[in-house]
Amino acid sequence: ATRRFINWSQTGVATLAWLRANPVQLVIATGFIANDHDGVPTTLGRDGSDYSASILAKVTSAENCIIWTDVSGVFTADPRVVTDAVAIPIMSYKEAGELAYFGARVLHPDTMVPAIDANIPIRIKNTFRPQDFGTVIFDPKNPTQFTEDVILKEMASDATVSLPKIPVPVKGFTSVSNVALVNVEGTGMIGVPGIASRMFSALLSENISCILIAQASSEYSICAAVPGNQGAMAVEVLKKVFRAELEEKLISCVDATFSNSIVAMVGENMQLQKGILARLATALSNAGISIRALAQGSSEHNISVVVSSDDESRALRAAHSAFYLSAQTISIGIVGTGVVGSVLIDQIRDQRKELLNRFGVDLRVTALATSKKMFLGEPSVNIDDWQAQLKESAVPADLEAFARHVKNSNTPHAAIIDCTASEVPSALYETWLRQGISVISPNKKANSGPMSYYKAMREAQREAQTHFFYEANVGAGLPIITTLRDLLRTGDKFIQIEGIFSGTLSYIFNEFDGSAPFSAVVSKAKGLGYTEPDPRDDLSGMDVARKTVILAREIGMTIELADVPVRTLVPEALSDPEISSDDFLAKLADYDGELGAMCAEAAAAGEKLRYVGVIDAENKKCCVELRRYPKSHPFGGLEGSDNIITLQTKRYNKQQLVIQGPGAGADVTAAGVFADLLRLASFLGAPSAAMET
Repeated sequence: ATRRFINWSQTGVATLAWLRANPVQLVIATGFIANDHDGVPTTLGRDGSDYSASILAKVTSAENCIIWTDVSGVFTADPRVVTDAVAIPIMSYKEAGELAYFGARVLHPDTMVPAIDANIPIRIKNTFRPQDFGTVIFDPKNPTQFTEDVILKEMASDATVSLPKIPVPVKGFTSVSNVALVNVEGTGMIGVPGIASRMFSALLSENISCILIAQASSEYSICAAVPGNQGAMAVEVLKKVFRAELEEKLISCVDATFSNSIVAMVGENMQLQKGILARLATALSNAGISIRALAQGSSEHNISVVVSSDDESRALRAAHSAFYLSAQTISIGIVGTGVVGSVLIDQIRDQRKELLNRFGVDLRVTALATSKKMFLGEPSVNIDDWQAQLKESAVPADLEAFARHVKNSNTPHAAIIDCTASEVPSALYETWLRQGISVISPNKKANSGPMSYYKAMREAQREAQTHFFYEANVGAGLPIITTLRDLLRTGDKFIQIEGIFSGTLSYIFNEFDGSAPFSAVVSKAKGLGYTEPDPRDDLSGMDVARKTVILAREIGMTIELADVPVRTLVPEALSDPEISSDDFLAKLADYDGELGAMCAEAAAAGEKLRYVGVIDAENKKCCVELRRYPKSHPFGGLEGSDNIITLQTKRYNKQQLVIQGPGAGADVTAAGVFADLLRLASFLGAPSAAMET
């Protein structure tokens, strides 16, 4: 487009002469239309009406210039992409100019030129919502008296003005779509002056605009971002210019990548705070987004990155939340809405507002699934009425489509929580992790399954930079796995781990004191709801074995579930699955003798029988068995259905570290999963302290 240059002298004289000849209080003038130097009518081009207002403000020495438009100011990001973007109440001319150049359509850069020259504040107001404060653009280093006395005082008294809860130097983000990245590289460019000049002169000769430029300090390569529809032409032009260098292999290639977007971060005070670029790069990395090129001026008013066009929207949302301009938002899919899953949904519902207001964490449940059906929220699930939605609007379960929906929702981060005990979803963890979806699970199947799959999940985590949390695998909400990790990472060495990992078996052996036969205690436990519907699932010891394997692997042991000898409490004659649960309980009394004798022998020695998982870290062995402990031992004095674990390490040798508490139950298990979800939010950049008290 042709740029229009204003003859300020003639414009000022003509305007003031008209005002003297027409002394009125209100002037309604046609914008956009002007005369050229010959007096021929012409136009001011794009956004000419706003430009007209700014021109008239300058020549009349106005106190301020209000631009009425269809939005409530300049936003921190495009609200069509970042739904919780907010209007920026005040910003500098430089910040507004950067946002306008990089695609913020509210204000054209030319509109600001007259106002900047005359130091006149520009105010953006919404025609349809005149009550909104809008955005004031001015020079904060040289504010006018009108700006201080009128506009800023109005802003201070306006309760609707939204300011970040944590002061940040970044004002906003914008983006440019459909960009081609043209690259020239070769060893023959190193130390040779004039390469860049020839490159940009050639692009200029064909009227190809360079939006962004980046050059390696080694001078090995130069890249420029150009409009996507000019990328092929740019490559053709540069190949002609550097034909000789290409033939002599001094320049190895001239090429372009297409389908890129530029995401620009703007803020005049960014240079005053360390780590701005690092935080941006980390936010994009956490969202699984690669940076293809980067440009930053020494003033740091603008930092621009080139990303894949497919990632443009997610990049904007991730960057926006990283600087607390919006909440750290996570799309959550929950597989399994049974006892634990339903309690977890209720806990998220009850705490969601508090987390959003005080910690800037926005947890959005976007999908729910059972073994047979699923509900995909548009845009999210109404967790106040999730049961009805799942019942009335569900479709057949398809975990591939489920994961795709969770990943592609209008949020920068995605997580799937598996609240089942099934091997079906756990077999997909590796796939989900590679797709950029973090996984949280109390399901023990994956971490106690084949070692090859265990390693594949970790490899997927590293490659995709995703997260896998599973604190509730052992001990429900007890801090067992995090404690093991803390000890290992700080250099401690494990000697032995012992634990009562089953709440069911904890209760049974706490009750089994010889006053009643073992079968009677098991029947009582089942009647109280402590056991699985078939008590053999508890008495087999496989649940304890899985937890033992998980902890052994956590401290670095390579071990398979089949390598762990398990002392089953199910008589071999009663292990046939064809035998019903009721028949099993009826016949179990025939086998009370052995355990009764063991209990009596232990009692005579002042000891208690306990069913434990044992990890011998020094000899790299594990077992699950019945052991005797004195009543003075932490295991011997255990009551109820608590879980308990002792950690013997180099540091905690003479006095072992003991963790004890409820190791089963929907509330504590769901709380352990919820804690992992908040741990994920922290890893993704949520603040570690409350944003307000």
